[in-house]
Amino acid sequence: MTSKISVLGSTGSIGTQTLDVARMHGIKVTALTANHNIKLLEQQAREFNPEMVCVLDTGAAAQLKIALSDTDIDVFCGEEGIINAAQEKTSDTVVNAIVGVAGLLPTVAAVKAGKNIALANKETLVSGGSIVMKEVKEHNVKLYPVDSEHSAIFQCLQGCPENSLKKIILTASGGSFFGKKRKDLENISVKQALKHPNWSMGAKITIDSSTMMNKGLEIIEASWLFDCKDEDIDVLIHRESIIHSMIQLKDNAVIAQLGVPDMRIPIQYALTYPERLPSPSAELDLSELGGMTFFKPDYETFACLGICREALRKGGLLPTVANAANEVAVDMFLKEQIRFLDISDIVGNAVSEYGNNKDDISLDDIMNTDRETRISIKEKFGSGDDLS
Repeated sequence: MTSKISVLGSTGSIGTQTLDVARMHGIKVTALTANHNIKLLEQQAREFNPEMVCVLDTGAAAQLKIALSDTDIDVFCGEEGIINAAQEKTSDTVVNAIVGVAGLLPTVAAVKAGKNIALANKETLVSGGSIVMKEVKEHNVKLYPVDSEHSAIFQCLQGCPENSLKKIILTASGGSFFGKKRKDLENISVKQALKHPNWSMGAKITIDSSTMMNKGLEIIEASWLFDCKDEDIDVLIHRESIIHSMIQLKDNAVIAQLGVPDMRIPIQYALTYPERLPSPSAELDLSELGGMTFFKPDYETFACLGICREALRKGGLLPTVANAANEVAVDMFLKEQIRFLDISDIVGNAVSEYGNNKDDISLDDIMNTDRETRISIKEKFGSGDDLS
């Protein structure tokens, strides 16, 4: 069980729920970071009294430094400050709840500093899986999944004999538009796409859920976490979000992890593993639930699923391209610069048109490809915003 944590992205959904767990179990918080929400970050800092805090936005950091001038808490800013938080010397575990590929470099920095990782940032493994897993092994640290699906798989595997896994079954809620066909999604608004049926999440991940890009990214993440190929990972629509994922063993037995849709369960397991402690989440009552449903995913309507599978099969830099294209496209959709269906078209075109793929990749390759993909899409759509 971890005793001291740094929380990267502490003011977001995962970050605030991580602090719920820390508060309940007396886990010391040594560092907190946020993009720009200094009001909430100040409240968190005063409650948990970390060694340091960091705000990505320089102006916001200056304001926070004034606000916390009556404390001994160090205030940092920018990407360098986030790296400092990831390497904060007194912590033993870094909770990475940063959204997007911005979480990759802090993860690598934390691993190299000998920190265990509680990973809620799936883009870290989507773009840099080969590098991150190699560093984890070389530095002899632990990487615990926080995503509910990957935590469920991790939990199901406890006690299973080595090499007994046959298949991973990732469950998906189906998002806001389950049952819809492509023609039904032509005029979807941002407001409609942000209505998730079961989970309360940030805007980006909610949009990813509505396009099922989120599940595509999770396929890639699962392949790295559990050393599986694309053909060994199935996706099953489960509208109730009670079964968080399953595994099928070689004797065809299926093991599932169930619970109410509350991220504090997988967050807590990542921080207290292997202990099972009281949780701030509610108890699951199956008799009240009544029933559960399951459906095959619609790969034609939700094209991002197949695009991610293609990127995983071809490997190299294509997962980086897919993720970068999606981050830009989602940002553009949220700003009402493109239509909902344009998201999957942009991602698909970026992957199919990328011509510099290779297997042996470095961090520089990943970051350069990420940047180039963003610039290319911005130029193609003529956006005035700095999306690079």
